[in-house]
Amino acid sequence: MKKIILMLLVFFLGTKMFAQQDSQYTQYMYNTVNVNPAYAGSRGALSIFGLHRTQWVGLDGAPVTNTFSMNSPLGDSGLGGGISFVNDRIGPTAMNNISADLSYTILVSEKYDLSFGIKGSVGLFNLDTEKLHIYDQSDANLVSVKNEFSPNVGAGIYFHSDKTYLGLSVPQFLQTKRYADNDRAVYLDKMHVYLIGGHVFDLSPSLQFKPAFLLKAVEGAPLQLDVSGNFMFNEKFVLGASWRWGAAVSAMAGFQVTNGMYIGYGYDLETTKLSHYNAGSHEIFLRFELVNKNRGFISPRFF
Repeated sequence: MKKIILMLLVFFLGTKMFAQQDSQYTQYMYNTVNVNPAYAGSRGALSIFGLHRTQWVGLDGAPVTNTFSMNSPLGDSGLGGGISFVNDRIGPTAMNNISADLSYTILVSEKYDLSFGIKGSVGLFNLDTEKLHIYDQSDANLVSVKNEFSPNVGAGIYFHSDKTYLGLSVPQFLQTKRYADNDRAVYLDKMHVYLIGGHVFDLSPSLQFKPAFLLKAVEGAPLQLDVSGNFMFNEKFVLGASWRWGAAVSAMAGFQVTNGMYIGYGYDLETTKLSHYNAGSHEIFLRFELVNKNRGFISPRFF
């Protein structure tokens, strides 16, 4: 019966079936701390971030992700800390991940810093069999799973200035099988490797351009490459687009409401055959920062 569950879930999980892909974000450049703990505190302010993503609208059981995080420098010690929560729902499954990050930053030149980070996390996995069409109701092996606990640990490095960043990270080193049947599992966490980078170009006093990329690798799944470009006008309005290799094209927009508040929106249009069965994906986030008056506000840090 567990193999029947696997077949029912394959449509929802796609490449997540045999090598679980972490939560996917179009606006990854604003959500770096979830994949790289070395980012914690790098903005020089208490940064509070919330994101909601609805993927493949109109498709029953499609992924829905909610993210909340906080990170901040810890005084003038060079340390940074943060916490984050991610809720990822796919079909009858739900995964809650709670993380704590700690970073340490060293000055390598007048402009550039190098940060090292570690991440500790716990995962709580849930499977609701009432959301499945069950062939054999008497199968004693078919049971719901509630808050199946699994710890994990990750690490990352982050090289950055006010206008440039490059990071390498592995947010989870440990592999976890959930609802396993011999060598198969409904939900399989594997080690993901992230390489991210971007740079802000000053095109004029009122216009900046920031190209960025994210490269994600995991055993058993295709290499994922996201490339994006964003324009910022008068340090207030942001417009951009991105391309996900073999998967989607996206449009992005953002507005710096105040010095400490930024809101962003992204829309994905699938370029695969799945585009015939959904109306695209929507993503919205809000970032709020409490700026230390002694440090000032960093501009144009739209990453």
